[in-house]
Amino acid sequence: MTDTATKTRARPAAVLLTPASEARIAHLMSEAPKDAIGVKLSTPRRGCSGLAYSVDYVTEAAPFDEKIETPGGLFFIDGASVLYLVGSTMDWVEDDFQAGFVFNNPNAKGSCGCGESFTV
Repeated sequence: MTDTATKTRARPAAVLLTPASEARIAHLMSEAPKDAIGVKLSTPRRGCSGLAYSVDYVTEAAPFDEKIETPGGLFFIDGASVLYLVGSTMDWVEDDFQAGFVFNNPNAKGSCGCGESFTV
């Protein structure tokens, strides 16, 4: 009898963070308010399509939040948002005109014209 029945494989993170997004999280945490323990991604209801991406400082972890340890600090995913984000990639992009987190979300079925919100 083998011991494979008792071995478990680590579950992959719901969101893949690119090196650029991890660097941005590190930068945010270096300037974070004193009580912040990390940065949290959520998908509040907002915009024409229904859901939006929101990244904010967090002062405590909620029981169902997903937690990802990055080199620059803790990154949380809102427990209620995980189902909308599974398989997504979060990147940080800067150019001459704008800078921000960019999401490649395979669950998104559409987005509004301005790109501020999405639907699943």
